[in-house]
Amino acid sequence: MEHRASSLLFFFFLAVFLAFFSSPSSVSAFNITKLLEKQSDFSNFNNLLSQTKLADEINRRSTITILAVDNGGVGGLSGESSGMAKNILSVHVVLDYYDQDKLKKIFKSNKSATLTTLFQSTGQARREQGFIKVSVNNGQISFESAAKGGNGNSVNFVKSVVSQPYNISVLQVGSIINVPDMESSSSGPASSPKSAKAPSPSKSKKDDSDDEAPSSSDEAPAPSKHKGKGKGNDKSSPPVSADSPSDSTAPTPSAPAPSAASRTREIMAVGAGVVIMGLVSLLAA
Repeated sequence: MEHRASSLLFFFFLAVFLAFFSSPSSVSAFNITKLLEKQSDFSNFNNLLSQTKLADEINRRSTITILAVDNGGVGGLSGESSGMAKNILSVHVVLDYYDQDKLKKIFKSNKSATLTTLFQSTGQARREQGFIKVSVNNGQISFESAAKGGNGNSVNFVKSVVSQPYNISVLQVGSIINVPDMESSSSGPASSPKSAKAPSPSKSKKDDSDDEAPSSSDEAPAPSKHKGKGKGNDKSSPPVSADSPSDSTAPTPSAPAPSAASRTREIMAVGAGVVIMGLVSLLAA
C-alpha cells in the first residue's frame, strides 16, 4: 500500500513538471517584446513589432536575428499602412543567428553574404525581395536589399543591442532598409523563385567569384546552342557567386530550424506516455 502511494506521488509530481514545461512561457526560447522593453531607445520599434503582430511570429522561432532601428530611425515607416509596415519590418528579421562576432568574420574576410528574411516566408516576396545582403563597404559592415531597383539603400551596422546565443540576436542598424518595388508585392501574387529564368552563360562568366556554388543552369537541360558553347567543359562551368545574386534568380532559402514549440511537444508526448503507462501498471497491480 505504501509502495503504491509513493508511486502515485511520483507520477503526480511528474505530471506537474510536464504541465509547467508545456506552458506558453516555457515553449518560446525568448520574448522579443520583453527584451526590447529594457532598451528605451528602441521603444517605437518595439511598439511596431507588437502592433503588426510580428512579435508573435518572432517569438515562435528558435533562431533569429533582428535588425532594429532606434526611435530616430524608425521615422522611415511614417505614413505607411499597417500591412506595408509589417512587410518592411519583416525584411529586418533574418532567419539565422548573426551576432557581432559573426559579423567580424565577414569584415575580416571582406566578403558578402546573402541572408534569408522573414518576408521570404510570407509568399509575397518577388524575386530577391525576401533576401538582404551583408557586406563590407568603405570599411563598415552594411546591410541592403538583395533586390535590384532604384530606391534601394545601404544601412550601416551600429552596434549589438542584445544576444542570446544561438537563439536571438538584436543588432542596431542606422535606418530602415528600403526594398525596391515593395508596393508591388502587396498588390498581387508573388512569383515563385523557381520560375525565374536561368542566367545566360555570358552573365555567369561575369559573376565568377571565389565561392563555388554550382550554377542552377547545370541541372536543367540546355538548348543546343548553349551545348555547343560549353561542350566538353561541364566540370569547369562558371559558378554563380552566392555573394551577388543575379537579377533573375533568387537565392534558395534555407529550411527553418525546428521551433522550440515542436521540440517541447515531442517531450510532452513522451512524458505523457510514461505517466499513462505508470498509472496503468499501478491500477493493474
